[in-house]
Amino acid sequence: MSSSALLSQIMPILIFVALLLAIIGAVRRALLWSQGQKSTIHWSGILAVPRRYLVDLHHVVARDKYMSNTHVATAGGFVLTALLVIAVYLFDIAAQILNYMLLASTMLMFIGSVFVLKRRKNPPANLSLGPWSRLPKSLLIFSSSFFFLTLPASGLLSDLVPELFSSNIAENIAGNIAGWLMAVVLIAGIIWGLGEMFFGMTWGGPMKHAFAGALHLGLHRRQTRFGGGQSTGLFAIDLAEDKLGVEKPEDFKWNQLLSFDACVECGRCEKACPAFAAGQPLNPKKLIQDMVVGMAGGSDAKFAGSPYPGIEIGTHKGGAIIPIVNGLVEADTLWSCTTCRACVQECPMMIEHVDAIVDMRRFETLEKGQTPGKGSEILENLIATDNPNGFAPASRMNWAADQNLAVLGQDVEKADVLLWIGDAAFDMRNQRTLRAMIKLLRAAKVDFAVLGEQECDSGDLARRLGDEATFQRLAKTNIALMSKYQFSTIVTADPHAFHCLKNEYRDFGGQYHVQHHSGFFADLVKKGAIKLQANKALSLTYHDPCYLGRYNGEYDAPRYLLQAMGIQIKEMERSQTIARCCGGGGGAPVTDIPGKQRIPDMRMADAKETQAEIVAVACPQCSLMLEGVVEPRPEVKDIAELMLDALVEDSTNE
Repeated sequence: MSSSALLSQIMPILIFVALLLAIIGAVRRALLWSQGQKSTIHWSGILAVPRRYLVDLHHVVARDKYMSNTHVATAGGFVLTALLVIAVYLFDIAAQILNYMLLASTMLMFIGSVFVLKRRKNPPANLSLGPWSRLPKSLLIFSSSFFFLTLPASGLLSDLVPELFSSNIAENIAGNIAGWLMAVVLIAGIIWGLGEMFFGMTWGGPMKHAFAGALHLGLHRRQTRFGGGQSTGLFAIDLAEDKLGVEKPEDFKWNQLLSFDACVECGRCEKACPAFAAGQPLNPKKLIQDMVVGMAGGSDAKFAGSPYPGIEIGTHKGGAIIPIVNGLVEADTLWSCTTCRACVQECPMMIEHVDAIVDMRRFETLEKGQTPGKGSEILENLIATDNPNGFAPASRMNWAADQNLAVLGQDVEKADVLLWIGDAAFDMRNQRTLRAMIKLLRAAKVDFAVLGEQECDSGDLARRLGDEATFQRLAKTNIALMSKYQFSTIVTADPHAFHCLKNEYRDFGGQYHVQHHSGFFADLVKKGAIKLQANKALSLTYHDPCYLGRYNGEYDAPRYLLQAMGIQIKEMERSQTIARCCGGGGGAPVTDIPGKQRIPDMRMADAKETQAEIVAVACPQCSLMLEGVVEPRPEVKDIAELMLDALVEDSTNE
């Protein structure tokens, strides 16, 4: 038998076996995911996978132009090559155009693979090594093997070099040693390539993300994230369930387990995580990989990326029915998270790290009662007094004794705007922001009122700390209260309350038009209701609050207001979508997990690099965290305070 005949006979067998094993592996992985809890299956999302891959996924990948172009070539070349290989060599579809297309697709894949290999020569610290280090070689072998297998059949060699090759080159080399050596090398390369690309795709190889990732994009738990949509509110849980929160991997929803399997271990989340940078025991990439270990069973010994700071790799293990905390991860890992969503924002596979962390926190808080630091005290205060610091509810309006505010239910029954006060009512620093807001609203002659002593905490802190029961009670109480009065818009200076009221009260019947004070005031300035004078001498940078920016996509309004004051903003290197967290979200200030440095110190260092004299903020939590940084440092001022300083006198109503 000639070498060409051997190749023609063995190729369909190799491809069939590889596909069969891949299908068996796919069933095996689906069974792993099915260990999770029921969740809505969005079958229509499967049809949208190509668009989500080409648009939504690549919208994130494109932030790194090198990898974006590389991924287009490598992934696009692979998908096309795989389809053509099946058509030509398994189904024996003989068409010269397919041979030409196969040569082109393998060349495209090969070029992309070269750049993958180049990146892996001196990889950045956030990339995982281990099996991922062999992936470039596997991509090169797969593409080059099928290129040389297809080349003789294409007839290109005989056309280009007719004196050396004929159209049936395979027959010419049949029977000689060179022909057999070539056949053996090709078969070896093809077996390796098919094993890594097809078999490994569903059996846990580096290409696993391609299979799980495609399904994850289609069956994603948050379908509204695609097409440029926003979906950042936490999912409510039924408090009547036997178990509250996630104790074991099998307690996650099945499509959450699928999402963990889609992780490509690129480490973008790790690079963006403020807790990891601060040396706290959290690495979002490793957390997701630990969830994969828990789903499949085993230990974290084979993890080839950065460990949790201060925690050695190989000391933890788990399984689908084994408790996660203190088995697979330490409790401090969960409590280090600031819920800033930087990890989610940077993830090209659109994995929801924050959802998973809060789900696990819920079990720790609601079932075990183990909220660290001052977390338990804060939750007790919320239960007893409806505010986190335990102040008497009757003292909520003490700060406004001289403000003569209209109170709904006491002075009026309706108003155009409901001013949501929030926890700033009990904090002297942020009361300055509230006073500035009131003066601005009156300057614009806005009809507004407050809820006064009736207002309860929005519940944001309780929810991020895992106390879903307290959050739901507060939400329902506030919704019932607001249903008594008429107003068109809620305005607040607190992005955390803004997020809850706008996105998370909906699950309990609270449908409101909510604006952050920066957006509301920006509208007033555009209408001419507020006039601001320019002060070009101000040296200022702006810090984006996580719950205003990444959670709700508002980056422009605060900048518009600053520019309306004639200020040239000295942007920090990490601003807007990649802004660093102040460290104040997710209950981090009260759980207080130690690290090598403080997150607000890191953020203030970012601000100092701009040499600005003022850091403008748009969140009371950011004000507190950044003002807590030891001086010398820039002054911290809220957008409303800066606006009041720039307010044209004849536009006031006082």
